[in-house]
Amino acid sequence: METADREADFTAYVRARQRHFVRFAYLLTGDPHSAEDLVQSAFAKVYRKWGNIHGSPDAYVRQTIINEHHSWWRRTWRHREVTGSDLITYADPPAPADRYADGDLHDHIRNLPTQQRAAIILRYYEDLTEAQTAEVLGISVGTVKSHTSRALSALRVSMKEVTA
Repeated sequence: METADREADFTAYVRARQRHFVRFAYLLTGDPHSAEDLVQSAFAKVYRKWGNIHGSPDAYVRQTIINEHHSWWRRTWRHREVTGSDLITYADPPAPADRYADGDLHDHIRNLPTQQRAAIILRYYEDLTEAQTAEVLGISVGTVKSHTSRALSALRVSMKEVTA
């Protein structure tokens, strides 16, 4: 694929899928600006591999976002450089309340441990199977089941406390 064709193809993909991935990243991070930074960083990495991606680009981008999110958490310093790009137009992602009946659900999900939060988001927001979630997170299916079960239990408890 020629460079111009590759750039046009990638640009069209980013424009079509950016909002979805910013919302996905927002559920992971809980912060719209961090979500935008995370997606921009992931798209920059994906662009370098764009001609070699076989299969679903969505799966590759999702995996890259998850990996970037994990690496951000592993860093001891929290300063991240913000750079601009004409490929990505910045806008605050819509609040996840339009996706869920309970607007407070996002707050409860954000309070889960990182791996449990990722498992819940991939299983129920991205609608991935247990096997697909395990592949994205690089863990076993049993660990996905355990993270999901613990997260759902924690959500039940925290949401019951709010309604009680």
